[in-house]
Amino acid sequence: MSGGTVHIVGAGLAGLAAAVGLVGTGREIVVHELARHAGGRCRSYFEPALGLTIDNGNHLLLSANRAALAFLKAIGSEGKLLGPPQAEFPFVDLGSGERWTLRPNDGPVPWWIFSKSRRVPGTRAADYLSLARLLGVRVDRPIGEIIDCKGVLYERLSRPVLLAALNAEPREASSRLAGAVLRETLLRGGDATRPLIAQDGLGSVFIDPAIVFLERNGVQFRFSHQLRRLGLLDDRVRALDFGEDVVEVVLNDIVILAVPASVVALLAPTLPTPNKFRAIVNAHFKVDPPKSQPKIMGIINGTVEWLFAFPGRLSTTISAADRWIEAPREQLAKKIWEDIAAITGARSEMPPWIIIKERRATFAALPDENAKRPQAETPWCNLLLAGDWTATGLPATIEGAIRSGNKAAHLARVNGDARA
Repeated sequence: MSGGTVHIVGAGLAGLAAAVGLVGTGREIVVHELARHAGGRCRSYFEPALGLTIDNGNHLLLSANRAALAFLKAIGSEGKLLGPPQAEFPFVDLGSGERWTLRPNDGPVPWWIFSKSRRVPGTRAADYLSLARLLGVRVDRPIGEIIDCKGVLYERLSRPVLLAALNAEPREASSRLAGAVLRETLLRGGDATRPLIAQDGLGSVFIDPAIVFLERNGVQFRFSHQLRRLGLLDDRVRALDFGEDVVEVVLNDIVILAVPASVVALLAPTLPTPNKFRAIVNAHFKVDPPKSQPKIMGIINGTVEWLFAFPGRLSTTISAADRWIEAPREQLAKKIWEDIAAITGARSEMPPWIIIKERRATFAALPDENAKRPQAETPWCNLLLAGDWTATGLPATIEGAIRSGNKAAHLARVNGDARA
């Protein structure tokens, strides 16, 4: 690539991945970020109410997340994600009290569905064949039009897995995105579905090492730098207006917008963007988890869907949580603690807690919203997009965010000179 600057607007995972992908290209790289810190939704911070460092949201990765793992390797942070040696997912049904562990076998031949000790209790091997209908969807339709959204398998496996992956009620969510999730995970076997958790926090695994790596390679960060307007003229971005200063975008420069869909809709309103969103609610309780408590557990028939055990705290996640956004926090905390007490046997009063409500956590993974997701390239020859809401082929996940940053970096590398 010839000289020139790549301006990356947004220091979330998509923007950081784009910057990492552009290191060594010979271009100046500048990352502009509205906040005073990097990471976006994937960050850790000290919470005074708990006296602990917590993550903004609970995130689970899988061993199939090749882009995320490659990103960690590039920044020297591989090995910081922890998980069991084989794929296993403990579940508890708070309605019946039943507990079990899902154990997919390694390899693509799913012999585990023929083993009662490995599959969901109350299911037959033949039940799992219904999921194959999601793999060859040509026209994106709601999942409820493709498979029967009822029965033991749906309630105890399909719904919790797809709800977590899509952050939308599965029966109305995109069957195409559901098929993509299944193809990359369960269809590839247990060696692709081993759960991985940032035990010491997302910031220490994804964000802090990325900042160190990028700054060591000459990348500039400008925090508290809010882009207010794109100077668009003809087929190019000509300027970036940050209010107090305006950055001229000259001939060989490229701009990568790695910001939320709602921000792109304001900056470039002619671009298609999803405009429906879904909430996520996370709760954190300052309490030492029981030694026998798994690092992650799925919950059926509870207020929450997943329980995470971290040093000094228990954390929960509710996906597609719009129904809880207006609920009083203390009332919701009590309901969640009741779930935790039932699972762990805790008899103490509710410990110190905090609830984090993300009203617009992800785009709504519905067929019509999935169709609005734009490609990385735009009508302006020097403007690219990145973000988990763009057309990655995946739901809004860490993996999708990093893939989008990789795609933008690839286009900037391959087409940078020609587009300029």
